[in-house]
Amino acid sequence: MILEGIVTTTNEDGSTNISPMGPAVDDESFTSFLLRPFTTSTTYKNLKRFGHGVLHVTDDVNLMARAAVGRIHPEPAMLAGVPSHRRVLANCCHWFAFDVSKLDGTNDRTEISCQVVETGRVRDFFGFNRAKHAVLEAAILATRLHLLPDDDVRKKLADLQVMVAKTAGRSEEEAFDFLMSYVESHRKQRA
Repeated sequence: MILEGIVTTTNEDGSTNISPMGPAVDDESFTSFLLRPFTTSTTYKNLKRFGHGVLHVTDDVNLMARAAVGRIHPEPAMLAGVPSHRRVLANCCHWFAFDVSKLDGTNDRTEISCQVVETGRVRDFFGFNRAKHAVLEAAILATRLHLLPDDDVRKKLADLQVMVAKTAGRSEEEAFDFLMSYVESHRKQRA
């Protein structure tokens, strides 16, 4: 099963890299998982360099949307009281600190086996909401603008907009509006 989440890693300068990732997880036990980032990604470079990170399960769609397109300002709050080399988001539901147990960088899309070494729970999951899922899908679309024709992107976003209009709260509306602006800006730059 693919679980959409956010992975934090430590950059070479000590700052935090925040990246949405969909690791393959075993839905029976959550003791290990598989990440498949591209070798050009900051997440890959950080995991290769330091060998550890944190996977977060969150319903914070604003952070998911902004992390997907690399526009996170200011950096979100981190939890205090965890080892300094682990960057744990303060606004998450669960977190899973992990160490890299195997890293195969021979292909453009690498496979990184991760072993969970510590877990924590911050708050309850809000629950299922179609607008949150629509924002997540829109964020994934926003990362593929260089691969998809503009007309396909517009159609898919229009379909997702219906779910946002029907079921969104303020957070989902803000996240979707942010993504729509990002996509439009990207389209204008390509024109």
